Amino acid sequence: MANAVKTTLLLGLMSGVLLVLGEYLGGSGGLVVAFGFAVVMNFASYWFSDKIVLAMYRAQPVGPGHPLYQVVERLAQRAGLPMPKVYVIPEMSPNAFATGRNPSHAAVAATEGILRVLSETELEGVIAHELSHVKHRDILISSVAATLGAAIMMVARIAQFAAFFGGGRRDDDEGSNPIALLATIILAPLAAMLIQAAISRSREFAADAAAARLVGSPSGLVNALKTIETASKRVPLDANPATAHMFIVKPFTVSGLLSLFSTHPPTERRIKALLGTA
Repeated sequence: MANAVKTTLLLGLMSGVLLVLGEYLGGSGGLVVAFGFAVVMNFASYWFSDKIVLAMYRAQPVGPGHPLYQVVERLAQRAGLPMPKVYVIPEMSPNAFATGRNPSHAAVAATEGILRVLSETELEGVIAHELSHVKHRDILISSVAATLGAAIMMVARIAQFAAFFGGGRRDDDEGSNPIALLATIILAPLAAMLIQAAISRSREFAADAAAARLVGSPSGLVNALKTIETASKRVPLDANPATAHMFIVKPFTVSGLLSLFSTHPPTERRIKALLGTA
């Protein structure tokens, strides 16, 4: 519940940043343009992102005879979800993700590597995590956050070009402040990235907790996270940064200040939260 409230507040904050940026740079007209960007991009992402990302990773569908399909089917029934489509990604780096615009149009994909290194109990923990994303519509939430962030960056980029070519705030404002404009161009996208990352981290904690409840124990997911974290460092996944937030473990390692922009909490923190020692 706390994570759901946090996500709602962060999404509202991101929407506010977008609308304030649009209003500051172009008055009511700028606000409408900014909102229009968000609507169009949300629509495209909502309907087509699953097909794009599955094609990007050359994911291959598998049927009832495949062990991954059987695990997904068993847990989907337990969670009261429609059976999602199941895919295997031809990559040896262990990882997995869920995608799709809603529970009735969902897909779960796992790499060949994860199927080789995890036990069935550990795989159940991973799949339960991904099905929790599906059940709580986290794919839609992350799409909304990503497209709002992209809209903010797009408006800021337009402002950058306008400032470069002698434009600025709306014509009826006599006291245009170039320093404030420069700060807006720089800080608005930065704020958008920070908020988007915070939303993603919040949803990961929530999906971990829901997965433990679904399978009845956190131990499978805890062991899976440890194994994936270690194995993925030996065999890194060649992942597109735009899709990094979708995977159960972030394909790229970040530290220091860069961790503020990470879409995943540190694996150690996730394990502590699952074990109740955070």
